Amino acid sequence: MPAKPKPPLPPRRAPERIGSTADLRAFQRLMMQAVTRPLARGQRADRRWADGRPAAAVVGTFSAPNSRLTGLERIEIYNRMYWFRTLDSLYEDLPGLRAVLGERRFLRLIEAYLGRHPSRSFTLRDLPSRLAGFVRRTPHLTMPHTALAVDMAAFEWAQVECFDAAAHPPFTPADLAGQPAGRLRLGVQPHVRLLALRHPVDEFALAIKDAALRGDASNAVGAAGAHRGRAARRQVRRPRPASTWLAVHRHEGKIYYKRLEAPAHRILTALRAGRTLAQAVAAAGRGVTPEQVRTWFTTWMQLGWFCRRS
Repeated sequence: MPAKPKPPLPPRRAPERIGSTADLRAFQRLMMQAVTRPLARGQRADRRWADGRPAAAVVGTFSAPNSRLTGLERIEIYNRMYWFRTLDSLYEDLPGLRAVLGERRFLRLIEAYLGRHPSRSFTLRDLPSRLAGFVRRTPHLTMPHTALAVDMAAFEWAQVECFDAAAHPPFTPADLAGQPAGRLRLGVQPHVRLLALRHPVDEFALAIKDAALRGDASNAVGAAGAHRGRAARRQVRRPRPASTWLAVHRHEGKIYYKRLEAPAHRILTALRAGRTLAQAVAAAGRGVTPEQVRTWFTTWMQLGWFCRRS
């Protein structure tokens, strides 16, 4: 797949007047850069532009002062709103990654991530889409828990994808009757996300959720209960490495994650890649019995994981 073209760079200053669509686009790019720049210390707008110029001089080409605020201070309001909202969105979407890293290191990671990968979408839903890759490329931000952080970021992004991915009419046993395995190609529902991980993050996520529920219950009895709730969260131990295969899927409007055996994961991955049913079953490898394959497919059919390939 060819790489997406990079968006044009913002101009060094705003056009003196908007006389064309090109002028409007240039102004919008500059305004976007001003609003989405990473905040500096004290959660304030950085007083230096990315190229070293005084930010006030750049922003002053399109933001005029008023009786109370400079042009930069006026834009700073939107700059801070953008950062606080995007940080809050990732904070809410990634409780597992927060538990892996701790609050302070988590915030440092996602501030660096947003500085490198600012939002390019109309929806905050897409913010974590490149986070697992970013964690892998910047291990100094998450050491010594980088491998676990990569797994958890991938796991939590899979849940976001699963939540609103498409669901096609499922295959039924009647649809499969008489179809030769050597020619039949089954589609895997778009909402089924297949993961091959190095840590049992599903168990860790459940433990975090359980600790949070116990903490919320403790909060009802006052400050001492709140302290016990925070302590319960801290007591959830990070999991040891263990190869883990998961399917994150949606059933009746709710998100679930199901453990898979390695051969079962290989079958589903092969089907998603367009292999025939016979090829996918062969991809499971030696030692897999017909009874195992039959049991897996019965479960997957009941969950509605198969559909026609688009």
